[in-house]
Parts: sequence; structure tokens; C-alpha cells
Amino acid sequence: MRKLLQERIVPILGGSTLSDAADCGPVDGCVVVSTDSFVVAPLFFPGGDIGSLAVCGTVNDLAVSGAKPLWLTLSLIIEEGLPLPLLERVLRSVADAARQCDVQVIAGDTKVVPRGAADQLFINTTGIGVKRQSNELSCTALRPSDVLLVSGPIGQHGIAVLVAREQLSLTPMPVSDCAPLHVACAALQDELGVDLRAMRDATRGGVSAVLHEWSEASGTTMKLNESLLPIAPAVRGACELLGLDALYVANEGTFVAAVAPQAVDRAIAALHAVQVSSQAIAIGEVIERGNSAVVIERLFGRLHPVDEPSGAPLPRIC
Repeated sequence: MRKLLQERIVPILGGSTLSDAADCGPVDGCVVVSTDSFVVAPLFFPGGDIGSLAVCGTVNDLAVSGAKPLWLTLSLIIEEGLPLPLLERVLRSVADAARQCDVQVIAGDTKVVPRGAADQLFINTTGIGVKRQSNELSCTALRPSDVLLVSGPIGQHGIAVLVAREQLSLTPMPVSDCAPLHVACAALQDELGVDLRAMRDATRGGVSAVLHEWSEASGTTMKLNESLLPIAPAVRGACELLGLDALYVANEGTFVAAVAPQAVDRAIAALHAVQVSSQAIAIGEVIERGNSAVVIERLFGRLHPVDEPSGAPLPRIC
């Protein structure tokens, strides 16, 4: 194990050591911590892999909470017999994503389990950051007339993983949106200040899961406009073919934000100035609580309830 760490893992991650516990030094501000585990199948998919997914997913959890990501821990659960070139490929992806996010992998752990016990490789990460502003971002702050935004097209990650897993031959091929969101989230914070109510990356359960959570926390109803939902043609076609709704499909480089009505134009401009959120758009608004937590205005003007996600239509996507 020591040889594996010294020869195969630590050099790729760009450090001289990788300890069980690391001294991060003094921090100026409120510390924010997030942890997550990644068990995606397959390990590599169009637009990403389990390594970039682990880094981006953890960085994004910190970013949407209003924090600047600084450090990561990385734990690997490796199935016996995993080819070393494959492990090195994943680790290079981790290192590249960490550099892109300007975060440092400071501690970690490695375990090997019997063949068949881990489906090749599982990754656990913990992210540590510092809150960027004193104002609190909270879905309990949502109020009627606030506007709902998404930072880009929805449903791309879950569909890309599903198509790769099932080896479906679709043209064009869906590509995951796996990407770090910290720059876009920071730009939105800096531009809006207190006019930014909440942010949330729309991972498992997709946009629908986020909005149901926000409705319950704020006692309001989230109203969507179907004609405004940004869905790439490849994702729309795959969803129609497979009987899925993009509102329920996971994203890994797209977040939902709620902003004050007077700040919508400034929010869109700030997001469009960042590549990862250059297709940001308003998709709805917060209204007084009605019979349903989330409703959608269909193309013919009628309101329909959007049910809360139940179960996992696309397992093992993150």
C-alpha cells in the first residue's frame, strides 16, 4: 500500500505527501465543509469520468453554499484487480480538475476490497472552503415574486451516463455537463449581494428535487414555464425515446438560483460573462403557496403539478 501511494497516487496528485490528517493553517472566515461519495457506472462517460466528477461535485456543493473552495480530501475504495493504468487515468483527471478549481488535495485514504465488492472504483471526498460573504444564502428566504434561474441546459449528465452505460447509439451523442461552478457562483454573489436568495446544484433528482426542497422550506410554490426550460436537442430526444423527463434528470455542472425580481437582468448578465453559465436563463418564479409545491405552465397555458421525484430512475449516476 505504501508503494502504491508513493509511486502511483501521490506523484499524480502533485504533492510530496498525502497524509491521514493535514494541517490547513489559519483560516480567515467561516469554514464550510461538504462530503460526498461517487459510485458512477461506467467510470468514464462522454464529458467526464469518476475523477473529474468527484472534484467538481464537491467543489460545486461548496460553491452553491456561498463558499470559496480551498481543500479536498480524497479516499479511494479500489476493487482488487483494477488495472493500474485505469487508476492512473482517474487520478490524472482528479489532478486536472483540482487545478482547474484551484483546490488542493491535502489528505486521503486508500482501501482495497475483494474482487466484485466495489464495481472497480468508488471515491469519497470532503471539501473545505471559506464563506465568501456574511449574508446567508437560504431557501427559507424565498418569497413570492422571486425569480428562478438555471445556469444552463438541464438533464445532460444523467442522460450521458445512461447512454454510455447502455451503449446506446444516439446521434448526436449526449455529453455530460460535469464542470466546476465556483466562478459562476462567485460572480452571482458579487453582483447581487442580498438580492441572491439561494443557489443549489441540481444533481440527483434534477431541477424538480431542488424546487420541491425549496417549496417545503419556504412555504411557497415554485412555478415553471415549460417554454423557457433549456433542454439540448440530444437530451430532449433521448428523454422522449426513453420516457424520461429532463426536470428529474441529474446535472453536474448546472445550478438553480433564486433572485429578487429587481436583480434578474444583473444576474443573467453576470452569469453570461462566465463560460460555464453562458446559457443561463430565467425559467419561472416563486408564487404564493397553492395546492402543489411545484407547478409548470404547459405550452397551451394550463398549469400542471410537478410531482416530487420518487425512487431513482437513473441509478449510479454520481
